[in-house]
Amino acid sequence: MELPVELRNGIDSLLSGFSAEELKKISRQLTDRYKNDSGRGNVLVSRDVESRVYAAVRMPATFGAISDALTYVQECMPETQIRTVLDVGAGSGSGAWAVEEIFSPEHITCLEREESMRSVGNALLRESSVLSEKTSWAQFDLSRDPLGNESPSDPSYPSDPSDSSDSSDSSGQPCTADLVLASYMLNEFSKESREKAIRKLWNAADRILLIVEPGTKEGFAVISQVRDILLSQGAHLLAPCPHEGPCRLSDDDWCHFTCRVQRSKLHKLLKEGDVPYEDEKYSYIAFSKEEGERAQARILRHPYITKGQIDLEICGREKNGKVTLRKKDEAYKAARKAKMGDAISNISL
Repeated sequence: MELPVELRNGIDSLLSGFSAEELKKISRQLTDRYKNDSGRGNVLVSRDVESRVYAAVRMPATFGAISDALTYVQECMPETQIRTVLDVGAGSGSGAWAVEEIFSPEHITCLEREESMRSVGNALLRESSVLSEKTSWAQFDLSRDPLGNESPSDPSYPSDPSDSSDSSDSSGQPCTADLVLASYMLNEFSKESREKAIRKLWNAADRILLIVEPGTKEGFAVISQVRDILLSQGAHLLAPCPHEGPCRLSDDDWCHFTCRVQRSKLHKLLKEGDVPYEDEKYSYIAFSKEEGERAQARILRHPYITKGQIDLEICGREKNGKVTLRKKDEAYKAARKAKMGDAISNISL
C-alpha cells in the first residue's frame, strides 16, 4: 500500500529545509517517547517540527492500517452510505486520507488536542483540493470535552479561539457522525479513564465506531476492553470477530493483523531502514448500531502455502482452529490470494 501522491508530496514539503541529522535525531526522540511514556497522559508531541517528523514517520503506517480496517468494515456493511465522519484524536490527519480513499464521505471532522498536530494536518490536507473542501478541524480533548449527545461544560466547545481552522460545529454543540474513528489514541489513556472515553465515542456514532490500535499485547488489551464494554451495551460487532462470544485466544496471545506499506526515500532516512517497505502490525475493532454481515471466519496468521496445499489458522463462528485446504476445496482459490486478517468463507473446522 502506498500513500496518496498528494500526501507524500506534502510531507516532503513540510520537511524541506531541515538537515537530515536534525530530522533523524527528532525521529529517535519521538520513538523513545512513544515507547516509554505512552499511557501516562503525557503530551508526546508538541513542537511544530516534532509534529512534522511524526507525520513523515508514522503516517504511512497509520494510513495503511486505518485503510485496511475500513476495508473490512465496508465488507461487513457494503450497502451503508457514510456521509459524515468524526475522527477523534486525528493527529496529523491519516484517518481523513484513509476515509476518503474508502468511503469518500460528504464531510470529515477532525478533532485533535495538540495545536501543532492540527497545523500539520491542515497543511497536508491543503495538498488535496477535495479533502481541503470537505474537512474541518477543531481543538478537542477526549479526556475532558463532551462528545455526542453530552451537554458541553465548556461553552466554547469545540472551537479554539487560537485555532484559525474551521470548527466542526460553529454553534458550539457536540457532534455526531455516521462513522466515528479513533486510531492510535486510546492506548494513551489509563484503563479507568478509557472506559468513559469508549462510551463517549460510541455515543457519538450514528452508525459505526471503528477503533484502531497498535498490534501489540497492550494494544489488543485496549481492543478487548472496547469489545467487552460495547457488547455489554448491546452494540453489534462487525469485525474482525466472526462471533460475539468470549474471545477464545489464550492469555499469552493477541489478535493482530499486518499491513505492508511502501517507504519513500524520506521515510527510509528517518526510520534508518534499508528495505523499501514496512510491515505495520495493528489491532482493530468495529461496532455498528445495526446488524452487519460478519465474516464466517477470519484468518489469524499468515497463510502457509506449499505445493497444492494451504494451511490456515482461523477464528470461526463456533470455534478457532487450523484448516488445510487443497486444490479440490471450494475455498482454495480465495485462500491463495488471502492475507492475514482477511475474511474467508466456505470453511469448516
